[in-house]
Amino acid sequence: MYTSMSDCLIKTIRSEGYFGMYRGAAVNLTLVTPEKAIKLAANDFFRHHLSKDGKKLTLLREMLAGCGAGTCQVIVTTPMEMLKIQLQDAGRIAAQKKLMAAQAQLSSSSAVGSAEPVVERRTTATQITRELLRSKGIAGLYKGLGATLLRDVPFSIVYFPLFANLNKLGQKDPNVKAPFYVSFLSGCVAGSTAAVAVNPCDVIKTRLQSLQRGVNEDTYSGILDCTKKIWQKEGPMAFLKGAYCRALVIAPLFGIAQVVYFIGIAEFLLDMLPKHRA
Repeated sequence: MYTSMSDCLIKTIRSEGYFGMYRGAAVNLTLVTPEKAIKLAANDFFRHHLSKDGKKLTLLREMLAGCGAGTCQVIVTTPMEMLKIQLQDAGRIAAQKKLMAAQAQLSSSSAVGSAEPVVERRTTATQITRELLRSKGIAGLYKGLGATLLRDVPFSIVYFPLFANLNKLGQKDPNVKAPFYVSFLSGCVAGSTAAVAVNPCDVIKTRLQSLQRGVNEDTYSGILDCTKKIWQKEGPMAFLKGAYCRALVIAPLFGIAQVVYFIGIAEFLLDMLPKHRA
């Protein structure tokens, strides 16, 4: 349906308006904070327990800590991605239906009567959640859990060791934190690198979690079936679709998250809360 990032941008704005670019933003705003908090805190937890002997963590142990963090975060990531994808797909499918209705109306203009116009019903995250819980239970929100693990675990295995080592380059003293801009740049570089590295897994995850199908779009029974069909029908380059756009989003997201986490803004805000007296 889209040939490039700019083509997608133009077609989305043309069919859904400027705010069509923000479909699923409310879900992201609601769940991205706990997701990043779990991810960063879990990584520190595992790093702490893997370095109890006081020695510097080896690369393997850094990767194991990242693996643990990626596994923990899917508790929030899977429902968040599931809802976000449905909201974004709703606009795409509605635009496709409008186009098909317009073409049908033109082809049957000489016939008696006219086709009824397609009325787009705005779908909300609450409606999708209720429908999934009613039809499939809590498991409905965790469709694609395996594919999400397949993406998020390798992402964290790449991201956290790379960030830690890049951040160390900006430390003048091992006992002093790196300047905030070093943490920001390290988060940007590590985030974009990890995002591109696991983009094939993200493509598979997105296809599996999409509940609505457009015209001539395949259905998939699992990870292997999805991988096989994409490879056969679209070629290996299809696994890198959206890699550039994803890197552009992930880089500042993780750069900002690391700055907030390393500066200790959360601890500062918690200290401002009134404390109960013993």
